[in-house]
Amino acid sequence: MQQRHGHEADPRETRLRERLETIRARSAKSSSWRTSTQYLSRLVNASGFIPVKARLSREDLAFLAGAREEVITFTELGVRLLDLHRPQEAGGITSDPGSPIRRCRACMSRWPCPTFRAIDETLNT
Repeated sequence: MQQRHGHEADPRETRLRERLETIRARSAKSSSWRTSTQYLSRLVNASGFIPVKARLSREDLAFLAGAREEVITFTELGVRLLDLHRPQEAGGITSDPGSPIRRCRACMSRWPCPTFRAIDETLNT
């Protein structure tokens, strides 16, 4: 079993890391549609559809097959993490009563906690 920092890895963590790495690898192998969407948006017909003829690789198809569900899953994860990692007043004595020390409700780190900062940095790039 995999070890990290002298401890046995939790099999759930290993499974989750493997799933995330699979999604990341599949996404990285697929083609970006960013530049194509600008062109394609000009082809919308009166019914609101775009007739598309595209050359897709196996990697593109593998990515597209699960992309919608994976995006929904990741947004739900993000919202759940934000629900868990939010500030609360830490109590105690502070030198500035107008700005009390706040800590994360979940991990008790000073606010903003590392989890919140990671989400914020990732989504604000």
